[in-house]
Amino acid sequence: MSNHQRRPETIAAQLLHATDAATGAVVPPIHLSTTFVRDANYETLIPTDYQRGGNPTLWQAEETLAALEKGAACLLYPSGMAAIFQLVETLPMRGHVVAPNNMYYAARLWLQKLEAKGRITLTLAGLDIASTIVPGKTKLVWIETPSNPMWDVTDIAAVATAAHKAGAILGVDATTTAAVTTQPLTLGADYVFHSVTKYLNGHSDVLGGALIAAQKDERFAELLLMRGKTSAPLAPFECWLLLRGIRTLYVRYRQSCNNAMAIARHFSNHPKLQNVIYPGLSNHPQHDIAKRQMTDGFGGMMSFLLNTDFAGARNFCASLKVVLAATSLGGTESLAEHRKTVEGPTSPVPDNLVRFSIGIENVNDLIADIEQALATV
Repeated sequence: MSNHQRRPETIAAQLLHATDAATGAVVPPIHLSTTFVRDANYETLIPTDYQRGGNPTLWQAEETLAALEKGAACLLYPSGMAAIFQLVETLPMRGHVVAPNNMYYAARLWLQKLEAKGRITLTLAGLDIASTIVPGKTKLVWIETPSNPMWDVTDIAAVATAAHKAGAILGVDATTTAAVTTQPLTLGADYVFHSVTKYLNGHSDVLGGALIAAQKDERFAELLLMRGKTSAPLAPFECWLLLRGIRTLYVRYRQSCNNAMAIARHFSNHPKLQNVIYPGLSNHPQHDIAKRQMTDGFGGMMSFLLNTDFAGARNFCASLKVVLAATSLGGTESLAEHRKTVEGPTSPVPDNLVRFSIGIENVNDLIADIEQALATV
């Protein structure tokens, strides 16, 4: 059975059936060397002579992610933001970018900074992002689905059709679906992005980003060149930790999904809450799109809108005893974050919003902890 015939759970658990040819070890080794020798013909044994051009541990991680996303190739970077920056750098000067207003705040702020410098032109859109694409002008459409932290769900196939009709490429931040429940490249996206810090690594101990391409075209070649000359690939040890995390991706992600659904249902009519925002609930505005597009669970991310103010929402987070009050998402541990505090006063996020990353703990412990914290509101 070839890797193309294996199901994704098997690809992830066995890392494309990778073993160490030298020893037979079932866990791939870490290649930490920064340089590689040449033979008698002054040829290298691998396709690089220096770690900036890659190394076997990096390539193993990239090949595994490309296979999980059904892409042609993957590039790994030292951070998620580095990956986004490099994709934007492939655009022409003052190229038009369309992105949602409701998205990861650091990426939104950087796009706005690039616009202020005259590097790009930018349109931040609402839910109807396709209507802001300008034929012949728009070069990149960037969407995030479900979006952070309001969890809007965008119809990837519909936006891909609109982007391509206008001559633009579509990039999709699919960090929260983790290649498990949504595969944007199969829906028409040109690039799928992941902060591998989150679900793919899953243990809150790796910083990294990934771009997976639908095809190896001129843009991908430019990205590869830029990464080698001006940026850097993800370091070998981080690649190895990422590979370790990918092995348990499907069991971790599905447990998080199950816990999140149970929590969303339990608190959906709670008197201390205005709303529970979770794509798996039938009252979510894009639930029908989510059902069609998210084929293996609705993820582990949700937000609560509390019946309180800025201070009350922040105090709620501080009152949690099992759930940790911390930034990030996608780890084994459940996290809660008052997003307005993190993003600052100019953020469009409501003052009373608390974002949850639901982990793999016993769901009854999580529910009891959230209940006792709500009692303090």
